[in-house]
Amino acid sequence: MQKVIDQIHLLSSGNTRSFSSPSTEENVNLSTYDNILSELSALNSPLRERFMEDFPKMLVCILSGRQDCGLEAELIKTASLEFGPPLLSFLSSLRSQTCTSETSNEALRGLFGTYATGGTAIPDLSSFQQIILKILSSLSVSERLKSIMNALLDATVKYVLQFIAIVVEAPLDFIRIALQFGIEIPSFDKKQTCSQGDLKQLIMWGMKNNVSWSFSGPFIEILLENIFPLEQSTYTSECQGPSSVQFQRTTSDQTNYTEINYEIMCDQDNLTSLNETLCADILSGAGGGFSASILTLCQVLNNLSHNQVELTWRNMCYFLQALVSPFSTRSSVCSVEDSVPFNVITSLHEFLPLTPAPRRVARGASSLRQLICDYNGWLANSTVDGGLVSLCSDNDHAEFVRQVCNNVTLIKKLLSYPMNSWLYGYCGNSSADIGYLVSQLCVYEQWLNQPSEPVDPALINFCMSYDSSRMTQLMCEHTGFLMLIMSNPDNGRFMSNCTNLPPPPPIPGLDLLPLDSCQYSEWLDLNQITTDILSKCIMFDQSGFTMEVCLNKTFLNSLLQNKENGWLEMHCSTSFIPSMPEPSPAFNFANWCDYQMWGQKQVDNSIVALCWQHDLQSFNDHVCCQWSVLEKLLQDPQNTWLSSACSDMSEITLAPQVCTYSEWTRPVIVDMTDVALCSEIDPKNFTSKVCKNDTVLQNLLANQDNTWLLEYCGNHSNPARTPVPGVGQGTGRPPFNATEQCQYSSWSISPPNAALLTQCWEHDLANFVSSICSNAAVLLSLSWEPSSVWVNNMCQTFTNYTTTPNKSTTTDKTVCVAQELIKEFNLICPSFYISDCRPCTTQNRVLQMMVRCLMETLRSRKTELMTASVTKILNEAISTTIVIMLTLEDALGTTWHVTDAIRPSLLQSVVNFFKNESDPDKKTVLLQCFGTLFSSLLHTTRDVTSEEMFLIKEYFLVPVSRLRPVLAAANISTVKLILQYYNGAKNMLDLPDGYLSTMVSVLLQTHLVKDETLFPELAPLLAAASPADIQALPALQSNYSVRESINRILNSMSLEQREAFGLWYSKGISASDIIKGQQSLIRDSGNLIAYLPFPSFQHLSAAQLLDGLDVLKRNTLTPIRQEFIANTVIGTYKNLTAQDFNRLGNISCMAEPADLLAYNNTEAFRVILDTIMNCTLKGISMPSQMISIILKNSPELQAPSSLTSARLAEIAPLLPLVGGAFLQRLTASQLLPALPALSAIPFSAAQASIIVEKLLPTLTQGQLQELGALAVGVKTGTLMSFTSDKLLSFLKSFGQSTKALGLCSQQANAITTKLWGFAEVVDWLNDVEPLLSCTPLISVLRRTPPLLDILPNTIKKKWNTQQAQAIFTALLRTNPNQVKQGFLSLGALGQGLTCKILQDNLRVNPSPSAVRMVLAFLRQQPNLLHISLKKCLIEAISQFEFFSELLEDLGVEIALSVPVSTIKKFSIDEMDTLREMIIQEPLQFLMLSKTKQELLVDKIAQRLGMYTGDFTDKEFRSLGIMAPFVVDEIFIQVNRSFFIENLDSLQELCYSGSKMEIVARILQEPAVFGPVQKWNGTTLTQAGRFIFFLPTKVVETISPDLMTVGRIEKLFMSQRQWAQGDVGILCSDQNDMKAIFDKQQYVLQFFLGFLKINPFSSTPLVPTCEMLHTTAPSVWTSSSLSSMSSSAFSNCLELMGGDSNLAFFQRGEVLKRVKKMYGPVSSLSPSVIAQLGVIATEMTPEELNALQLTERGSIAAMGAVKSWNSRQLAALFAALLNSTKQSPNQLDSSTLVALGHIICGAKTTEIKLLNNVEFSKAVLCLGQLSLSCSEEQLQALVELLSHSLAFGLMSSWGTDVFMEIGVLAAGLPDIAMSALVQEQIEGITPKAISMISPQKFAVALNQKQISMFSYEQAAAVTQQQIAVLSDVQRTALDMVLTPWVNKPVDFRGNYRTKGLWIIGHGYVVFR
Repeated sequence: MQKVIDQIHLLSSGNTRSFSSPSTEENVNLSTYDNILSELSALNSPLRERFMEDFPKMLVCILSGRQDCGLEAELIKTASLEFGPPLLSFLSSLRSQTCTSETSNEALRGLFGTYATGGTAIPDLSSFQQIILKILSSLSVSERLKSIMNALLDATVKYVLQFIAIVVEAPLDFIRIALQFGIEIPSFDKKQTCSQGDLKQLIMWGMKNNVSWSFSGPFIEILLENIFPLEQSTYTSECQGPSSVQFQRTTSDQTNYTEINYEIMCDQDNLTSLNETLCADILSGAGGGFSASILTLCQVLNNLSHNQVELTWRNMCYFLQALVSPFSTRSSVCSVEDSVPFNVITSLHEFLPLTPAPRRVARGASSLRQLICDYNGWLANSTVDGGLVSLCSDNDHAEFVRQVCNNVTLIKKLLSYPMNSWLYGYCGNSSADIGYLVSQLCVYEQWLNQPSEPVDPALINFCMSYDSSRMTQLMCEHTGFLMLIMSNPDNGRFMSNCTNLPPPPPIPGLDLLPLDSCQYSEWLDLNQITTDILSKCIMFDQSGFTMEVCLNKTFLNSLLQNKENGWLEMHCSTSFIPSMPEPSPAFNFANWCDYQMWGQKQVDNSIVALCWQHDLQSFNDHVCCQWSVLEKLLQDPQNTWLSSACSDMSEITLAPQVCTYSEWTRPVIVDMTDVALCSEIDPKNFTSKVCKNDTVLQNLLANQDNTWLLEYCGNHSNPARTPVPGVGQGTGRPPFNATEQCQYSSWSISPPNAALLTQCWEHDLANFVSSICSNAAVLLSLSWEPSSVWVNNMCQTFTNYTTTPNKSTTTDKTVCVAQELIKEFNLICPSFYISDCRPCTTQNRVLQMMVRCLMETLRSRKTELMTASVTKILNEAISTTIVIMLTLEDALGTTWHVTDAIRPSLLQSVVNFFKNESDPDKKTVLLQCFGTLFSSLLHTTRDVTSEEMFLIKEYFLVPVSRLRPVLAAANISTVKLILQYYNGAKNMLDLPDGYLSTMVSVLLQTHLVKDETLFPELAPLLAAASPADIQALPALQSNYSVRESINRILNSMSLEQREAFGLWYSKGISASDIIKGQQSLIRDSGNLIAYLPFPSFQHLSAAQLLDGLDVLKRNTLTPIRQEFIANTVIGTYKNLTAQDFNRLGNISCMAEPADLLAYNNTEAFRVILDTIMNCTLKGISMPSQMISIILKNSPELQAPSSLTSARLAEIAPLLPLVGGAFLQRLTASQLLPALPALSAIPFSAAQASIIVEKLLPTLTQGQLQELGALAVGVKTGTLMSFTSDKLLSFLKSFGQSTKALGLCSQQANAITTKLWGFAEVVDWLNDVEPLLSCTPLISVLRRTPPLLDILPNTIKKKWNTQQAQAIFTALLRTNPNQVKQGFLSLGALGQGLTCKILQDNLRVNPSPSAVRMVLAFLRQQPNLLHISLKKCLIEAISQFEFFSELLEDLGVEIALSVPVSTIKKFSIDEMDTLREMIIQEPLQFLMLSKTKQELLVDKIAQRLGMYTGDFTDKEFRSLGIMAPFVVDEIFIQVNRSFFIENLDSLQELCYSGSKMEIVARILQEPAVFGPVQKWNGTTLTQAGRFIFFLPTKVVETISPDLMTVGRIEKLFMSQRQWAQGDVGILCSDQNDMKAIFDKQQYVLQFFLGFLKINPFSSTPLVPTCEMLHTTAPSVWTSSSLSSMSSSAFSNCLELMGGDSNLAFFQRGEVLKRVKKMYGPVSSLSPSVIAQLGVIATEMTPEELNALQLTERGSIAAMGAVKSWNSRQLAALFAALLNSTKQSPNQLDSSTLVALGHIICGAKTTEIKLLNNVEFSKAVLCLGQLSLSCSEEQLQALVELLSHSLAFGLMSSWGTDVFMEIGVLAAGLPDIAMSALVQEQIEGITPKAISMISPQKFAVALNQKQISMFSYEQAAAVTQQQIAVLSDVQRTALDMVLTPWVNKPVDFRGNYRTKGLWIIGHGYVVFR
């Protein structure tokens, strides 16, 4: 081997070789090579056995630069370096034979032209192509020999392909691995994002993921274009080709720049890691079927360092660079001077050391521009090379568009050269400002002024495409312009139909002026008509402006009086005046349009055009329908436009002669030409008599040439077929416009769909034939689709039919080389492959045809020639080759135009992959990582095919969680297609929740900011946008069309969205704009202005508000806005009419009462009264004085008996305000017809009882269910007398009132206990379901067996938790297998799930999907899950590794039960997910303890980085309900502008005491409202309930004039509205609520004069009952309450009795007034006692003992009060027994429920006498009260429940019983409490824990039991209880309260041992 190596070195005599192209003059010593090859052959045998196995090792060793690779490797390296140059020289010589020398082009063309036209003498040929053609044409073979040759060809191809597959299989894997190192395939990172991939990355991704790429056809086309390139020929008069508009670069154009040679970038230092290549699968054993050599290669690469891998890659890259250098040019110019050698390595390891060389930066667009794309230089140069222009457009697209397409001077210069005419289409499709381009190029006036200069057809095509409306209008209205265009025969295809001229659409990109501005009849004040208005009206209403202004001399002269309008005179003098019919005989159609004579004389073409324009109907009758006349006219080239104008002219003359449909029913041979012709000239009859006649259709299809009928009939037989959504006729587009849609020049790159193809053939036949039938490349691309193969036959047919026979019959038939050769060799070659044999045909064109036909012949037998494995390998080889070519193009510049060639096939393969792939992740990768690439693939033409639309459809199948990055990666054009598809198919799409909102969010945030023109298409989807996205809209407030689009959809949006739009709109309209605005500002702005933030809204003037009332009223106005409008308008205008108040409507109710009373005794006051009444009936909150106005001024309310039932029903909402005395005066006959209206009114219990007592005697059983809210007035005793049927009927109405009453009322108890006493109750479950939650557990337990028998119905009911647990436990006992295996099917019983069953299930099925199913089941439960179940669940699933992935599946309720110690470990993404969950369900957060709320929010704020800088509006909104729970340091930094603009929504939140102080300070800051003494009424309205946050001293500084009674009442109502809402109810910190109440009391008493000491002050105000309703009784002084009128006092007695804030002195004064009015206590009626409430607490025990507690209603009123002392309680219980004459054991459950707190007044002995069963039925309600019973009383009560007829032995009680008995668990005996197990402890309520006596707590509960507490139970432990605990017990309690402190404790062993041991790491162990 060493000897051979030395001999090889001698070849170069010691000189270094390189892989550069050698000089052609170098002499090669063949004998030396022969000797060396002999020596190598001798070495072959010993090396062959292990060569292939060791070759990868040696190759990598050589390339990695190592020198210890062995002799075999050295031999390989030496042979490669020395034999390379001769090999490359040979390859270069082959390459040079395939191209033509520039110097001989013309000569060769002439010689070949002689051959092509039939000459027999063929001169010597000097090119490779000519040699081949000479050989082929000289062959003459027989038919038998042809068949033998075909069989031989098949066999040869078959075995050659098999051999190629075997040869390339192993190298293919090597190449794939190498490519995977250098080309990184995009994939998702940890954040599910990826970089955008290019075309080669997509192909490689597809090969890795089994995408079936099919690039064989495009690959062959690329080879043909390079091996046999078509020379650029200049047509002469002898060789004239059809003229066409060039909208695309030709092949020759693309070859002009291939002499520019860029070096391949081989110095990559960011190579892909080995784990991301094919080697990863091979080394892991996952990839099977690979050869041993590949395995060896991967093992060797795996042992290399990173630097060695880079070095190996670099050397391999340079080696391949040298190898492909002979083929790296597409040019056919092969001169030696133009070749650029690739200097490469001689000694690899010397050239590339181990340390990497500095990386060379890949040449980007900027460097390309610096090198050759010097756009500024193009302006200076006289000429610019066309190839250079094409190169820059391909490789520097963005800069090219900016510098060329948007530079009119430069583009005009370039377009002056015909070769650059493709720029029209290129810039038209690329320019963002197409309107500007049109205005600069389509200058029609200049065309008319220079008629001698012909207009380029390409320019006309451009203008017709982008300005068709204006150009069509000019052609139809301006004869001169029409003649100018039609002077060129090639422009005939632009002739338009003027009969239905559409209105011109606006030029895209220009902002429209409202049409109202161009209403010329309204231009009364011409001084207001600005130049801007005139210019825009000229632009958008040119014809109207000309008619109304230019032709109206008086009008025009008036405008010209303004010197600034002087230009109008010139404009009008040069304007196109539209032709108008006039009675003048100046033009006589009869004289000029004498059609009868046209067939006999020569008619001027201008007369033809004029008659067609003005006399269309007659023209059609006498010219288009007269073939002889039309044929004569068409002889003039300037009349060729008539072919399209008279498209139906052949129907009359030819159809009857040719289309003999009756004969076609017989099995005869019909000429294909006749069939095609009939389909064109007689489409209606053809469709009905051929397509719909199966017999005729089958006969015609017998001829293979008629297969196009399948596509034709498919497109014509069913015009109502469902279109592709968003495409074509299905989307409401205008009629088909061939000029715009039939862009033939682009079809070779992107073939049209079947529908467009057919429409262009039908509507644009002439241009179709001239542009397509003669274009072999387009016909080739169309042949690949079955739906378009008919085009070749139709083109052939049409050509044969329309060809005019030559008059000379002696002319020799022309010979076409291609046709002769194809016939000679029997090749299957469609006619579209063969161009017409013109003298211009070249040898390369013929050879291309031959190869294509040969491939087509072989393709028809593809399955016979190739097996599936061979096909797969060859496809992979071609795909890999395509990747390499794309890589070379990236470095060399666009050379082969691979992208254009493979685009259709690639797109089809991707669509097929989407159709067949079921893995959504792979689809998501494609759409997200290659979104930008797909955008470029989809939009090469204006039309969108069904396949492309299928790809768009895939965007709607992306999971919502992955949608955002996928859409963000899409191009703006793809986004428009997505919107187009959605608008067409939205009714058919089944989109998941959140899809639309996510999609709109991405489009607004990502795409709309880049392209504002997207807004009109996006507007219909704005209803799905989030408020944050709406606020981030671009600044389009001044755009009229945008505003109108928003105004139209605003009412369909939520209030939050509308407010967001208002905030967005406020950014474009400042306060000064509003103040300076016109009176019509509101009407001009539309709905948007109604939602301006109030700081902006308050700048509207009274005049603007009154003018825009109609706009404002049709929107949802907040109370603060309504109040502002009312006070501004009514306070400013003192003379408003009744009509004005009618317009104001209910807004008037928000005005100051004094302003309304000023209209008393006027016509307007009647309207005011009706309005206030209407507001009252609608439940609108108003000050008491408004109510008083109604009560005092409504005569009907003074005489109740005069009210009709209808009127009573109308004023029903007002009745609770008029009091019980008014209701007492009504009769049953009045009330009964009004019952439907009365049943919906929330009467108090006392008022309802008055109405019910009157109605009940007359009510039927059916009418009982119509009582509705009045059911609270039915006495319990009455209910107990009802039968079961009557109760079930009544139950429907009573179920509606339980929410107002609360679940524990004596009526509910009476109904449930009675109904559940019947065995048939299991059949009434549907009826009793409304009261299931308040049904006693003991009642359900007795019906458990029958409930299990009807389990399918049982599991559907809304049981409370303890009931569900009881039923679940019973089911577990009877059928344990069903429970354990199928508890997910148990419906509402899931809330009774035991911890063991749950944990066992999760242990058996630990997969994520199984866990998610369990979580979904628990989230669907009807009630909140019990604490113990949530704790058990969290402990179980927190052990899973995928716990963090389950966060969203947990739901808010369970997620918030996760310990804070776990939450604080959440990642940022997890914390953000939790935050979003809380925002969606905020009430769950408010149910947490205050400590946990603050800890949770603190962790979220820390994790999301909110501790630095301002508390921004975005951060505030992101926290939602949690925002006020951040620490004070963050909250005080809240953005002040946000604070002011969102005061309304901020008042809805929950604030602690410290936050109230911060809010108060912020309100007084100068940047907000400033000092309080400077506040005005509007400020007070804005501040709302925040007034009560101000310190007392600050409140006193408010102007007294502002704090009227009405203002104070509004502040109170604001606070009450919040307190009674969901947030207020849960935000119930007692200390904070007490502080608010004290502030309210002070505000009222201070400003109404109660606190003034001055003796001369006015008498303090005496409140009315209405005032007490709007404020509260407890805020008034005791004297003011006692001074009320008798009627007012009586009406509000129940209200005062229900006010728990009444102080003892207030209660005392009120009680005195009660005794004064109603007599002594002993004489008080049950109805009065029921209204007393807390007032009765001021009675002495003796007085209480004298009460007549005979009715459960009065008993319940007393029992609801919890502030009794022990003596009073005892007196009340005694009064009960005395009044009812019952003993304790006779008290039923409803009476016990009514007793409430009075139960603690019973002695222990009396308690023991209570009925066990009745008490167990009442315990559900009693257990929820904070009873003040003694320990002995509680124990006596709980022992009642241990009876066998109740719940049985305490040791048997489960969680359900402890939940049922509530606080009574605190009475457990010590021994029972010390024996509690975990299941029982879990059922004890936190309130019961707090009521355990401290001593019992310390003694009975040990540390292990305490450690079993939930957080809520532990938080309920009182300080008194903690004080007596031992250290061990305290530590156990601390661990439950603060688990995040990490104090592990071992509670095993003796629990009572006091020893405490401290061991390592801070662990505490109890011994």
